Amino acid sequence: MPAAEIRVTLPDGSQKVLPAGATAADLAKAIGPGLAKAALAAKVNGEVRDLARPLSDGVAVEILTDKHPQALDVLRHSSAHVLATAVRQLFPHAKIGFGPPIEDGFYYDFEVPTPFTPEDLARIEAKMAEVTAADYAFVREEVNRAEAKRRFTDDPLKLERIDDLGPDEVISVYTDGPFVDLCRGPHVPSTGRIKHFRLLHAAGAYWRGDERRQMLQRIYGTAWFTKDDLEAYLRRLEEARKRDHRLLGKQLDLYSIQEDVGPGLIVWHPKGAMVNFQLRRFIEDVILERGYQLVYTPHVTREQLFLRSGHLPLYAENQFPAMAAGEGEAEDVRYRVKPMNCPMHILIYASQQRSYRDLPIRLAEIANVYRNERSGTLHGMLRVRGLSMDDAHIFLREEQIAQEIFELLDIVELVFGKTFGLAYRLDLATRPAKKLGTDATWDQAERALEDALRRRGTTYRVDHGGGAFYGPKIDVKFNDAIGREWQGATIQLDFELPERFRLEYTGADNRPHRPVMIHRAIYGTLERFVGFLIEHFAGAFPLWLSPEQVRVLPIADAQVAAARRVAEALRAAGLRVHVDDRSDTLNYKIRDAETHKVPYMAVVGQREAEAGSVAVRARGAGKKQEVLPVEEFVRRLVNEVRSRALNPLV
Repeated sequence: MPAAEIRVTLPDGSQKVLPAGATAADLAKAIGPGLAKAALAAKVNGEVRDLARPLSDGVAVEILTDKHPQALDVLRHSSAHVLATAVRQLFPHAKIGFGPPIEDGFYYDFEVPTPFTPEDLARIEAKMAEVTAADYAFVREEVNRAEAKRRFTDDPLKLERIDDLGPDEVISVYTDGPFVDLCRGPHVPSTGRIKHFRLLHAAGAYWRGDERRQMLQRIYGTAWFTKDDLEAYLRRLEEARKRDHRLLGKQLDLYSIQEDVGPGLIVWHPKGAMVNFQLRRFIEDVILERGYQLVYTPHVTREQLFLRSGHLPLYAENQFPAMAAGEGEAEDVRYRVKPMNCPMHILIYASQQRSYRDLPIRLAEIANVYRNERSGTLHGMLRVRGLSMDDAHIFLREEQIAQEIFELLDIVELVFGKTFGLAYRLDLATRPAKKLGTDATWDQAERALEDALRRRGTTYRVDHGGGAFYGPKIDVKFNDAIGREWQGATIQLDFELPERFRLEYTGADNRPHRPVMIHRAIYGTLERFVGFLIEHFAGAFPLWLSPEQVRVLPIADAQVAAARRVAEALRAAGLRVHVDDRSDTLNYKIRDAETHKVPYMAVVGQREAEAGSVAVRARGAGKKQEVLPVEEFVRRLVNEVRSRALNPLV
């Protein structure tokens, strides 16, 4: 005879007895009317589910309200269904793809004859408001494969998804009013719970991310629990648009991506190249002071090297196709452009006998590597095919790991914290499903990194499964000026490649021992880091990084000679300066310098020319100016550059 009651455990450890067949919604009512009204979903034994699903005896249950960190994903997933409901009402023949929640919003893919226009998005958003006002319940059903195919007979995208499901997978469909969708859920109880949303834009997206498949139209939107949160997010989006590195990169003439060169390949213009150069010089100075040695390695290598390292079998889809060997080599020899530097740095280490006294050996290279990213994933400087990595590989004894990690974290603090003033956090990324080596080796490597972080006394978060295929890593995540999170430095511990290459050093016992390796990059890639800096500073780089540091502005032709003398004094001190001797008005020249984000303008009128001074305007300071002797102006700027100050000192 079936049990008449079930017992469930609440987050505080207490238990609640409910009638058999009770749902999470019933549990919320039993706890109190306030919770019943606020409830959106439930977490059952760690899995987020709909409130309407029956509970089993003995489960642990947490009711999710809008205060729970996972509730926004449920709201946004439901918002994606409301979007699809509206599209199907306005475009009845639209085929339906996927509609997941994403960071800060959601999207849904549709196959339609023509791309959606801004006017279409306005109509769709208005129809979504009608769907939410109707307050349709989200009703879940479990169906067999035959019934699922019957329901989606006219939707080939859904039929393909059904065919992908395993024989034991539960097939569920959700209905909200006139719309039925194949979906795992979960959803909020009804469409009326979705009140604050906005459609953002539409873009093309290949079906299932495959460039060989048909192009769908992806509509992006966002949804929040309060009007204030929605409006704050829209303000952040507007600020992000103003800071978009692709627009500012063109406005400031920093870089371009040329069709004749290829997508994802950055062409650095002189001003962008100067930013690149200053960053390279900075990090090279930092590491040379800390015992690193610079090396340079070829852009191509025999394919066999990446087979030996294990990169090719596990990283083949991200490598460019092999090239035929050169004249005089065997027909079966093939070459690859390198996607990473570590195998070549390993060969440098292995080129001679090493002693325990030599370790750690730190080999560094700012090198170009090439990765065949899908064209649909490329994004300005942030996702590219040609990458300039500030790469280094450190070969050391196992007992040296913690101290080396401490020194690497000191470099991270110097670069991200002290130089750029960024708040950052650390993630410990553990073994992925696709990996080299044994679990025992991974246990050893993960313990070593975790022990170093604990001994350092730093806080960190565990990113389960986020490690590289050859070892766990510490990832540095930081926030920009408008709160967005970015990936920065990475420190990867590797026991596997030294084993594959049979690396050795002679120990104090005069016997051979296996070193371990640390792979590390501080900036990550210069392309991505410069893209970040453009957006973080909105193009207004600090003085030491600015391609043009001073623009000297003579008021009239009579002061051009004096302006050039000022420029010569600045150049002699190592500053980057330009004299704007065009016949335009002073106000026009000032506006042009502001548009190009030049940190300082030095105005030279007749009075300044006679006195050997300049009227100094700092970027963004409006009409405020200070008259300084040229020598004093030069001295202050030199100090600002040397200190890498983030804010003007003049």
